[in-house]
Amino acid sequence: MIRWVKLTLKEENVKDFIAHFDTVKEKINAFPGCRGMKMLSDKDSANVFFTYSEWDTEEDLENYRHSALFGEVWPTVKQWFLKPAEAFSSDVYFDGFSLK
Repeated sequence: MIRWVKLTLKEENVKDFIAHFDTVKEKINAFPGCRGMKMLSDKDSANVFFTYSEWDTEEDLENYRHSALFGEVWPTVKQWFLKPAEAFSSDVYFDGFSLK
């Protein structure tokens, strides 16, 4: 399962967000059931970021969302949002990367 989250930050908090993310990224990446994750930045808007994570199961993602780690991360970053986060979950229909 893939989880995308779009984060639109207040411009004055971008550096705070990146600094905080750097303290938790390896913990999130190592969370049980997480196959890996990336944070991407929008090419046109310096205050827009996306997280991309792959999970073994939806239950693993829910375990993370109800974990102490998420309880540390989310309240901290939520205060820096310009807009509410947008989250999308999906399954892979076709993976051309695996064919290369």
